[in-house]
Amino acid sequence: MTPSGVILYGPPGSGKDTITAELSALRPEFALFQRLKAGPGRTTGYRLTTPEHIEELARTGDLLYRNSRYDAQYAIDRGEVAALVDSGRIPVLHMGQVAGARAVAAHPIDWVRVLLWCPEDVTRQRCQGRGDKDLDARLKVWHETRQDLLDHADEPWSLVIRTDQVCAERAALAIDNGRAAGAPAEVRDIRALVG
Repeated sequence: MTPSGVILYGPPGSGKDTITAELSALRPEFALFQRLKAGPGRTTGYRLTTPEHIEELARTGDLLYRNSRYDAQYAIDRGEVAALVDSGRIPVLHMGQVAGARAVAAHPIDWVRVLLWCPEDVTRQRCQGRGDKDLDARLKVWHETRQDLLDHADEPWSLVIRTDQVCAERAALAIDNGRAAGAPAEVRDIRALVG
């Protein structure tokens, strides 16, 4: 069987962390991919590094994707994805840019590309509920994510899940079933989804 992975794309507060926890509870093979991070802010769920290290990985062709947000640099390296797959794990990657989801999907394993979505007011409530200190920045990113989707409305997704309508447990089950069935990525009605 070809190794598989999950890409969870969505705005802040769309449930990426919660659904990842449910995936891990459902099947221990699921493992959060910890992106490289250089800069301030949250440290949980990241491998902290330096901008120089990320630049070196880029020079050697070992990066699948890199981006900047919240005054920090983030990167997804081939070596860590391969290490997870080689150890029998199913990497779960959190993405906030369509270009990143596309770049990662080019890595040669079977990816389930999942678009998670929730309205802005849900993002606001969830970010406030978890005590995010940078609420304005996260709401700005919600709008950037919406525009990113509109700018790439022809991007194919294996699943689209409204996390304000589907609980995390059901979402995780749908993702695992989609992964097992090899759910194809298809173009969706993005304009109807994001309003």
